[in-house]
Amino acid sequence: MDNDLVAYIERLELIAFFGGYPLIYAIVHFIAGEQRKEPAAFLNRLVMLLPFAYAFTGTLFLALALKNMFPDFSMKNIAEQFQTPYIKIWGLLAVLFWIPAFSKKAVFSLLHSLIFFFFLLKDLFIYMTASTGREVIKNDMKIYTGSLLLNTGTLAFIVIIHFLVSSIRNNKKASAN
Repeated sequence: MDNDLVAYIERLELIAFFGGYPLIYAIVHFIAGEQRKEPAAFLNRLVMLLPFAYAFTGTLFLALALKNMFPDFSMKNIAEQFQTPYIKIWGLLAVLFWIPAFSKKAVFSLLHSLIFFFFLLKDLFIYMTASTGREVIKNDMKIYTGSLLLNTGTLAFIVIIHFLVSSIRNNKKASAN
């Protein structure tokens, strides 16, 4: 039972960090798809920045994993932190989207995040008719709402940083001319 609880909490952590990204991705692509008929540089940049926002979310997840291991970074403690090693390592791979080769295609970040969205759908399917299912689904929806807020916040943060850096570069170019 104790191991099941730890695995459930780890799964909730993964849903909290990565589960909301597919919906944010879909909304941005839907809005950008509707507006692409007109030259909308902002929406095209927003689509381009999606993988970087996902990478920032992965970086936050990495920070949580490091915080949980602190101050003991021994192999035993690392093994204890990764009770479900493959899925947690898969979550840590989101950091790779900082690399331009991975972030060129935003669809790769969507495919990476769909695995975590699957956990949410699995819980909905399994616990829809179970007697304890109402509490699990209620908890999952709270976590998913938090994930949507986190992913929206990371996208907003990356967009703000991108436009600040762009405006600084433009000001430097203007002052050089």
